[in-house]
Amino acid sequence: MTNTGSNDDQTSTANAMWGGRFAAGPDAIMEAINASISFDQRMARQDIEGSRAHAAMLAAQGIVRDNDAEAIREGLLTVLSEIEGGNFAFSTALEDIHMNVEARLKELVGEPAGRLHTARSRNDQVATDFRLWVREQMDAAIEGLEALQRALLGQAEAGADWVMPGFTHLQTAQPVTWGHHMMAYVEMFGRDASRFRDARVRMNESPLGAAALAGTSFPIDREMTAKALGFDRPCANSLDAVSDRDFALEFLSSASICAMHLSRLAEELVIWSSAQFRFVSLSDRFSTGSSIMPQKKNPDAAELIRAKIGRIFGANVALMTVMKGLALTYSKDMQEDKEQVFDAADNLMLALAAMTGMAGDMQARVPELEAAAASGFSTATDLADWLVRALDMPFRDAHHVTGSLVKLAEDKGCDLPDLSLEEMQGVHGEITEAVFEVLGVHNSVASRTSYGGTAPVRVREQIARWRGALG
Repeated sequence: MTNTGSNDDQTSTANAMWGGRFAAGPDAIMEAINASISFDQRMARQDIEGSRAHAAMLAAQGIVRDNDAEAIREGLLTVLSEIEGGNFAFSTALEDIHMNVEARLKELVGEPAGRLHTARSRNDQVATDFRLWVREQMDAAIEGLEALQRALLGQAEAGADWVMPGFTHLQTAQPVTWGHHMMAYVEMFGRDASRFRDARVRMNESPLGAAALAGTSFPIDREMTAKALGFDRPCANSLDAVSDRDFALEFLSSASICAMHLSRLAEELVIWSSAQFRFVSLSDRFSTGSSIMPQKKNPDAAELIRAKIGRIFGANVALMTVMKGLALTYSKDMQEDKEQVFDAADNLMLALAAMTGMAGDMQARVPELEAAAASGFSTATDLADWLVRALDMPFRDAHHVTGSLVKLAEDKGCDLPDLSLEEMQGVHGEITEAVFEVLGVHNSVASRTSYGGTAPVRVREQIARWRGALG
């Protein structure tokens, strides 16, 4: 049955719910600014789950009759079915998801619906709904991050031996392996997932039963409702339970750091796929063409990820701003806690999905990577290290000698391995033929065997560790 009725009827219902304090309904402006149903209807399932748990507890404690509680619980399932089936007419006159659900429940089951709100308030109700919703988003983010890590692990496995330039200041620094570069992001996204897990543990407490702010005189069982809703325990302080949104802020903070990492990888894909770099080829699934330049293949998905991140950062700042000046406990300002969280969650999951697709589909251009790795005197540090090891030279002296050799090669228009032994000995007479063993890029990366280094053997160890961790 569809929830229908005139605005006058809905306003009357709203006024009845408010009680006798207000004789007339709000005017159109007040209704528009006061109503949250346009966005908080996203929490319909969580609201109904919380209400069903509350009704079961009320019956178990003898606060409402068993038959009334059963009618409430069955009626709520009907309401949920209508909402999920698109057959529910949401009313702004009823303000929010809680009152919309309760009004429809009253139409379905009559007088027992009025008993549902015993021993609770919309304050603890919305706090419970929102925690349930945010908790699901944390789980979804963790799942999305693990999918992205697996895609990056696939790239790392394929390219554990491929050499590419490692950069500082976006200039060639030292050779690294493609697998090592991919694994750097696996580590970053692993920490992002751990932040969501940590935040989830802290927020997994139930506000339900805190009522408006002071608890209730009814003999409720908060442990029962907490367990029914998958919480570890009830919130220990009723004032805190209804008035803080740090769980949402932790979600946004974790999302912001994750988004920053996504944006960094997106930036690299934009650079790497350019004609100037040609390090990767992105699939057609995540690229677009130009309306006027037929040669163009634009990395639009990466660019949009890079841009959408600002919305997540903005949501974090917005909610911090809402909360920063609120005295305990609930204020209507807190109605503005949801839209930005909803938007941030949507954009985070979209960005994760898009990046996972790009990471799985992209093709590294191995010859171009290797050629770039060998440019820009990238093995200069290997030369300096060799001078220290082979000639027992202080590193500062080795740094000076290597700089002189780099200058010589630069003047000749060649790279370090192209200098002759005689030319090198002209800078320092003790240099031997053995120096050429460290100047190739493959030799360079193979030598970096310290824990966490770029040597293929170390990269494969880290891949195996993460494969085990992710299952």
